Amino acid sequence: MQAIGYYISLPFLYLISILSSGILYGISDIAYFLLFHIVGYRKKVVLKNLQNSFPEKSDAELRQIMHGFYSYLCDLFVETVKAMTMSRKFLIDHCIFSPDAKALFIDYYEQQRSIIVVMGHFGNWEWAGVAFPLICKQQLQVIYHPLSNKYFNMLMIHIRTRFGNKLISMPDTFREMIRNRKDITATVFIADQTPSADNAYWTTFLNQQTPVFRGTETIARKLNYPVVFASVRKVRRGRYEIMAETLFEQPTQTTDGEITEAHTRQLEKEIREQPEIWLWSHRRWKHAQR
Repeated sequence: MQAIGYYISLPFLYLISILSSGILYGISDIAYFLLFHIVGYRKKVVLKNLQNSFPEKSDAELRQIMHGFYSYLCDLFVETVKAMTMSRKFLIDHCIFSPDAKALFIDYYEQQRSIIVVMGHFGNWEWAGVAFPLICKQQLQVIYHPLSNKYFNMLMIHIRTRFGNKLISMPDTFREMIRNRKDITATVFIADQTPSADNAYWTTFLNQQTPVFRGTETIARKLNYPVVFASVRKVRRGRYEIMAETLFEQPTQTTDGEITEAHTRQLEKEIREQPEIWLWSHRRWKHAQR
């Protein structure tokens, strides 16, 4: 059944991917209407997450963020499909690096230093990953969770590796980073996924007790790779700017929890500035601290 669904969907996905931006976002607008007003996809989850995260905001403000999120979610879907066939020029024009971010990555490459890049599900992280090798010289390694549907998983691997990126399955992260130590790499950790409650680092994030993966900090301290926080801010519809800043030059000199707290606080700051472009439909707070 997985194969049947995939091969039926594939021609339509390719058709969408070659459409002009105007038509593409017209499809997104229709999808938004259906997803929000007809299907009501995870509306209770989204609203509860927003209410708990922003208790100071009025119902009207929360509803505005909610509408903006669903519009962004549909844009993210069609933009990810667009990544199947979009050209290098299109990508460079629509997902740019800020001058400071570009200089930062160039500087680390010239120093011949591999780095760890920490991000969240914020903005169009898919375009940002695909765009990276078009601008920067490091070998980008993206840690990922395989999709349950192996056929769509192969499609996402194709999209994410079109221009030379490598994917690393989460359980293989440290082993692969050790194996690739002779290369100049930038390894991307998506830090706002939900770990097991037992092995997590617990902190306050968006007014809630939240588990955070320890792996980013643990690996950074073992390898002493500089930790860089990156975000993908939305400039306007279909246009994004990648920002980056170094959080720690020498992770071995940090204390327990210092790196995790720093990148969590930075992501929180980005979300508060552009709340509608974070993944609110994710069940981020499904675990309680024990």
